[in-house]
Amino acid sequence: MPKPSSMPQLDDDYEPPLDSGHASRIYFLPNLMTAGNLFCGFSACLRCIEANYAMRDTEGLSAAAISDFKWAVTYIFLAMGFDALDGRLARMGGRESLFGAEFDSIADVVSFGLAPALLVYFLILSPTKGEPELLGLGGLLGFIYLLAAAVRLARFNVISHPLLQKPGVKTNKDFMGLPVPAAAGTVAALVLFLLNLAERDHSLHRWALALPPLLLLIAVLMVSTVRYPSGKSIDLRTRTKLTTWIILVAVAAAVFRFKEYGMLACCLSYIFIGLIRHLRTKPFLKSVPPASSLPL
Repeated sequence: MPKPSSMPQLDDDYEPPLDSGHASRIYFLPNLMTAGNLFCGFSACLRCIEANYAMRDTEGLSAAAISDFKWAVTYIFLAMGFDALDGRLARMGGRESLFGAEFDSIADVVSFGLAPALLVYFLILSPTKGEPELLGLGGLLGFIYLLAAAVRLARFNVISHPLLQKPGVKTNKDFMGLPVPAAAGTVAALVLFLLNLAERDHSLHRWALALPPLLLLIAVLMVSTVRYPSGKSIDLRTRTKLTTWIILVAVAAAVFRFKEYGMLACCLSYIFIGLIRHLRTKPFLKSVPPASSLPL
């Protein structure tokens, strides 16, 4: 007797809930921002490769290599800006589509997955300078980070799929797991901090062990269930107090002025905010019943 199929049988007059034409529609401005995100990610990868070539015939980090790595960091930050704009433009104009979501994820894999992995690999475990036994380990760490970023993006696409959203039910706007742009921003900010130190002695050997453990921690946080604030509720109509606005402007100015330290402080603060919130809401110890209710 044939085994019945576990898939539901569809009627002949069944119509899919989503129209393929609308789902694959390309809206100009949001997808232009996504293309800018992809361009910046690709440019960051190229700068990492150019920096590696610049270090071939020099001892330590040359001025040209430092400049190339800084450009790679800049491109990653620019990609973060484009990534923030594409989704916000789509939501503000009501121009969201499944094509835009998938295109955005593909661009994010390059800009926030591949580019930071290459940045760490070429800067700390340079194939031209590194120890042979460490090169395989460096490639493995970079792949683990890239894999975690891809899995994080795939999980986000599934969770946010329109078919899984119940109409009229408000969903939690927090991100589940560390967002991929924030992960890449943390790596880029730490690299910028280390490059600032390297400009003084042109050596990163003392700091060689700082980035690989951070890369593993970020990879774990990306695929974890730790929730991070998304900021999606902030739009052009959001109001704030004057003192709060002044403080935010002052903090932004300080971060821009001392970007080598300010960007790293902001990214690490965002990571630990999510961890602290998670630890405060997670019950570690089960409640113990009173002594009178315990069996004798």
